Amino acid sequence: MQLLRTSDADFETKFAKIVRDRRESDAQVGRDVSAILNEVRERGDGALVEYTRRFDQHNLSSDADWSISKEACRAAYDGLEPDLREALETAAARIRAYHEGQLPEDRDYTDDIGMRLGARWGAVEAAGLYVPGGRASYPSSLLMNAIPAKVAGVERLVVTTPTPKGEMNDLVLAAAHIAGVDEIYRVGGAQAVAAMAYGTERIARVDVVVGPGNAWVAEAKRQLYGVVGIDMVAGPSEILVIADKDNDPEWLAADLLSQAEHDPTSQSILITDDRGLANRVMDQIDLEFLKLPTAKTARQSWDDHGLVVLVDTLDETPALSDRLAAEHVEIATADPEAIFKQLRHAGSVFLGRMTPEAVGDYIAGPNHVLPTGRRARFASGLSVLDFMKRTSFIGASEAALKAIGPAAVRLAEAEGLPAHALSISRRLS
Repeated sequence: MQLLRTSDADFETKFAKIVRDRRESDAQVGRDVSAILNEVRERGDGALVEYTRRFDQHNLSSDADWSISKEACRAAYDGLEPDLREALETAAARIRAYHEGQLPEDRDYTDDIGMRLGARWGAVEAAGLYVPGGRASYPSSLLMNAIPAKVAGVERLVVTTPTPKGEMNDLVLAAAHIAGVDEIYRVGGAQAVAAMAYGTERIARVDVVVGPGNAWVAEAKRQLYGVVGIDMVAGPSEILVIADKDNDPEWLAADLLSQAEHDPTSQSILITDDRGLANRVMDQIDLEFLKLPTAKTARQSWDDHGLVVLVDTLDETPALSDRLAAEHVEIATADPEAIFKQLRHAGSVFLGRMTPEAVGDYIAGPNHVLPTGRRARFASGLSVLDFMKRTSFIGASEAALKAIGPAAVRLAEAEGLPAHALSISRRLS
């Protein structure tokens, strides 16, 4: 863990290095993934059978080995403890309500020369959702990815997920039931992304692939962009907490560890203008390691990538935050709005001391699939628009074409495209 002070002479050098640090997959992962994608494209189900046996110790032979039925998802839902079932339903309802507000409106109008113009929105036909197994098995992520797809109007929603030794998480199945998933396949890793992108004998191709995963899954999505649409290339999780002196160090320690426990490559950062608070938070984190079940992962993340920045004044924080462009930014200050107004780059912002980032992971409503690795400078979190496309349309009357056609002809001739010019001028004559 590093402790930096903005007043130190070498602060800029050290901080710039942290900003540049990607903490993402290396070239070897890219080569491995490329080979896997090629195998699935060439051999289809045969490659999936081999990779699933090798990586998950699961044999794909019968239909039940390949897929999980809707009936099994319903049974998992029915078998949940009532309070847990209610929690999932509450989360789903809030996520659905928030994303329904994102649905775009069509445009259709006629301008002053009589030209009809507009755009029509529609959902992609099929979407694929990768759901992790292994280290991460999160029903909340399934809800966050699947519900926007259904709100958008996607007709066929496919889930692929690894089932190590044939075992599946009942919470994930229950979430699939709530979200209305249409197909679930017991395939994971880069090979699952390839199957959804290219299609195999059993798994029909989709138009968009979304969902979290490890470095191999993220790299597969990156390499397959263009064959299918993707939500984003996600890297390790991040949290930045901006805090003044009047905070509870136990709260802030828990907030920082909430991301550190995800993965050893996650990053947790505290920026504060109070050295005493910084010391109390660091001490509390050390205490939490003694009792946190995920301490091994969280400790490695904090030791390798944790950062505390001491500023002379909180006025310095918006500029530092924008350089980090973090996935999650908590503003735990007396006046969070003052800092929020100055922020330009953040995946999602959590305002005030009573808004821990974790509430956004589960139940607030906005999507928790967010850009990492400074991509918040140019990217946004997952939304219904990731499952939709816009088709523009033009309808010209004779009068409208006569009004603007000559200018189009002149531009086509200037670009050296005579057939373009002819297609317009012949109608004008």
